[in-house]
Amino acid sequence: MYTASGTLDRDQLVTQYAPLVKRIAYHLMAKLPASVMVDDIIQNGMIGLLDAIGRYEEGLGAQFETYAVQRIRGSMLDGLRENDWLPRSLRRDMRRIEAAIHDLEQQHGRAPTEKELAAAMDLPLATYQKMLQDARGHQLVYFEDYTDGNDDDFLERHSVGEEGDPLEALLDQSMRDTLINAIDDLPEREKLVMGLYYEEDLNLREIGEVLGVSESRVCQLHSQAVARLRSRIHGTKAGPKPRRGRPPKQAGSSA
Repeated sequence: MYTASGTLDRDQLVTQYAPLVKRIAYHLMAKLPASVMVDDIIQNGMIGLLDAIGRYEEGLGAQFETYAVQRIRGSMLDGLRENDWLPRSLRRDMRRIEAAIHDLEQQHGRAPTEKELAAAMDLPLATYQKMLQDARGHQLVYFEDYTDGNDDDFLERHSVGEEGDPLEALLDQSMRDTLINAIDDLPEREKLVMGLYYEEDLNLREIGEVLGVSESRVCQLHSQAVARLRSRIHGTKAGPKPRRGRPPKQAGSSA
């Protein structure tokens, strides 16, 4: 890793760790909208790698790779930070999907299928699936989810005083329990996608190879899983979700 003069061989390090930059970039893409180009993410990641090489002066074993991953990912995020990752129109579309999921779960006491969701939204199935694909990058939690409607920002209300850590307030025990139950109730294929992505650290293409489907299909499944989780977390305000397989009784309906 060193030149004859005893300095770090930057070219060799760049060549060795360039695949790591690409892997991080492709893994990050599931959290970014389709308008973001992976080549731009990789370029920012290479800047982070060069920065890591320039700053790191000790041994270059696993410790360097751990350090480099942090610098690479940080550089990628810095390059995106000034942009709105998901257009407002797509957020509106996803809120429609979340509302449809919530309504159908209340009606049937189970996770609705894609066909049921498309029908409830009066959309062809292909249009609904494209909406999911376009919404790549939809997040489980946005800060605006925690405003009171009067421009009173959640973090402003919880950042000082004796309120505690705002992150702890976001991730209180009730939300964690709701999220755990919501993940457990995901359809099996969507649950597998989330596990392979967040636990096994596979990217969309690799998950597609495991499932035997296209990368775009994995993207759709990921977006739909996020919509289901958001519906459960934020839909609890409308009342508890009925148990799976036990639809709620309707007033005046026959048994």
